[in-house]
Amino acid sequence: MKWFIFRQMLWAGMLMAGVLSSLAQTRHDEKLEKYKTIWNSLVPSYNKLQYAGSMGLLSFGVGWDYGKKNQWETDLFIGYLPKFDGKEGHVTFTLKENYIPWKKTFGKERWLAEPLTVSLYINKILGDEFWDKEPDRYPDRYYGVATNLRFNLAFGQRINYKIKPVGLSNQIGFFYEFATNDLYVISYFTNKYLSLTDIFSLSVGIKFQFM
Repeated sequence: MKWFIFRQMLWAGMLMAGVLSSLAQTRHDEKLEKYKTIWNSLVPSYNKLQYAGSMGLLSFGVGWDYGKKNQWETDLFIGYLPKFDGKEGHVTFTLKENYIPWKKTFGKERWLAEPLTVSLYINKILGDEFWDKEPDRYPDRYYGVATNLRFNLAFGQRINYKIKPVGLSNQIGFFYEFATNDLYVISYFTNKYLSLTDIFSLSVGIKFQFM
């Protein structure tokens, strides 16, 4: 009788240990899957190459799209501004947020049109010729704003085409934008001779989608 009770208790203990082990493994798998999901979300969804746009003459970037219909994008750009009339060229960094309110497919869904894009972005220019606070050689509040940091607003359109995979890309897109920045907007409201066409500039670019 005692042996029977002992065997039953041993069996119950083994069963409980198996259940606890299974629960621990399940929790581990869930945490591991969450960990993988977080790191996978850091992998960029596309590359972009942009000409002009108050980001430098030419900028290269990576980005992530998200939302139920991938209507949101976040871009990180590094660009180059040649010296032109200045002493030297400058590197620029840009953080850009894009919103695409609607999309339309056609041509057996090989084409994807994005009739409107709205973008807000911050651009930072590196170099001694640009500054956060005006140098002592200028009168106090001569400029009033930083010359190395610009807040920008842009509106544009895109057309995308699905291609046979080339490298990582399976879709290529072309876009243009009309952009302005905080300094131009301030100038527009303080100078009656400026029109909206004077404060907006055109930029064009290519997007290589691979995820």
